[in-house]
Order: sequence, then C-alpha cells, then structure tokens
Amino acid sequence: MKTSELSGAALDWAVAKAEGVIKGDALDVGFICEGGYTPSTDWALAGAIIEREKLWLEPINGGEQWWSVTLSGNHEGEGATPLVAAMRCYVASKLGDEVQIPEGV
Repeated sequence: MKTSELSGAALDWAVAKAEGVIKGDALDVGFICEGGYTPSTDWALAGAIIEREKLWLEPINGGEQWWSVTLSGNHEGEGATPLVAAMRCYVASKLGDEVQIPEGV
C-alpha cells in the first residue's frame, strides 16, 4: 500500500512497525485494531515522534489539509489532520513509499 494513502489502523500499524512497538506478525494485527496504539489520532503518542524526529507541520489548501516534512526534506506526508500528515511522513522516512500491510488491518 502507498504510504501516502495509509489511514486508520493501517497507518497506526505502520507507525508501530517503524517504531519497533510490534514485530509485524499476525498477533500484532489485533493489538492495533483494538486501539492499543493509535498515533494517527493520539497527540501523546504522535507528539513524541514529531518532536524526536523534528517533523515540520504546516496547514495547506487554506487549512483544509496538512503537510509534514522531515528536517532533511527527503520525506513528506499530507493528510486531513496534522497527525495523519506527520505519521505518513514518519512512515515514509522509516519504511519507504510503500508498506506491506497485513490482512485484517
């Protein structure tokens, strides 16, 4: 799946994979889908990543969308919310422009 299209549990799973919170096996699917790790909607989780990775966030399209870029400028992400944009950017920087998401996520 394209990193730029990740959302919901699939985006949370990819962030968890990039963070090393999960190994990426089938048991981890339930953990993510049951709301055990939700950085795409939880500022407490995503904020630490944004600060540590020094991700830049900026509103675009009159504030209807958000854009995020890494400090190096090598990776970016867009989304309807600041957290979605930032987490897409983070996943792209760690896992690339495409991510294999397991079934059930």
